[in-house]
Amino acid sequence: MSETAVPGASYAAAGVDIEAGDRAVELMKEWVKKTQRPEVLGGLGGFAGLFDASALKRYERPLLASATDGVGTKVDVARQMGVYDTIGHDLVAMVMDDIVVCGAEPLFMTDYICVGKVHPERVAAIVKGIAEGCVLAGCALVGGETAEHPGLLGADDFDVAGAGTGVVEADRLLGPDRIRKGDAVIAMAASGLHSNGYSLVRHVLLNQAGLALDAQIDELGRTLGEELLEPTKIYSLDCLALTRTTDVHAFSHVTGGGLAANLARVIPDTLHAIVDRTTWTPAPIFDLVGKTGQVELLELEKTLNMGVGMIAIVPEESTEAALATLADRGVDAWVAGEITDRGDHETGAALVGTYSN
Repeated sequence: MSETAVPGASYAAAGVDIEAGDRAVELMKEWVKKTQRPEVLGGLGGFAGLFDASALKRYERPLLASATDGVGTKVDVARQMGVYDTIGHDLVAMVMDDIVVCGAEPLFMTDYICVGKVHPERVAAIVKGIAEGCVLAGCALVGGETAEHPGLLGADDFDVAGAGTGVVEADRLLGPDRIRKGDAVIAMAASGLHSNGYSLVRHVLLNQAGLALDAQIDELGRTLGEELLEPTKIYSLDCLALTRTTDVHAFSHVTGGGLAANLARVIPDTLHAIVDRTTWTPAPIFDLVGKTGQVELLELEKTLNMGVGMIAIVPEESTEAALATLADRGVDAWVAGEITDRGDHETGAALVGTYSN
């Protein structure tokens, strides 16, 4: 049987617009350029991003730290609102604030944007947000990929992911082995929900309660959509500044799983972190989710950050210096707890008390 070509068959007819992809690359170039560090070689458009590793010669024993993450279902809020230039901040925060936890300096990042249909201006807006986030984290955006998946995603659907690399001197690596009894637990305020728990938040506020994203919510002081799209705070440079001015023992990035679970990841088996809820008041959005959905407090706390985005653990005598450094950088921070011996029935971290009103 002879083979015959299908009349009119083409990549474009299958739903992939190469010209639109090229247009998107041209639009994003100016934003990527703003993230460049002196170690970056070449420009956008190569098959691989190049980073001059000779810059690491100043380290005695450089350890590379890497992380990969996405933004989760927060992208659906951005899609519904037609706002694409903030979600990149969330992506950089999720990746680079994981890297800085071990004391590593963020070096470079790559991104992956998957869309149902390439709308060049939308893709460029997403990359703009990623580039702005990279500037805030002190890293370069050295490359990425935009993939068009017609038939798998709707024309307006998209998702983003990213991977990053950082470096830390081996003898300055932060973590559980540095933590001691009596250390102070310093909390750094979150900018809002950040980028975790949106499946719960969307289910409660949008699906169950039927609230509209453009609804003005008095207790929030803005629309629901504006609150939900508040970009995740990027703490990378603040944490690095802290390591230069104080004796930091460990950091914990509060993401999926909540404050206690993430803090427990950096606590050694013999010690216990106690965090006092009375030391802060969660932002109104957390109360709105809890009351609207009748969500139990412990369920909220294991899903949302409850107003704390990053934790620093420092010696008690370094507390004032640490708080002063963060205050100078405009970071709202406070002593939220301490490190104690671990009891027989205790896990790595626990929240006690009642939130301040």
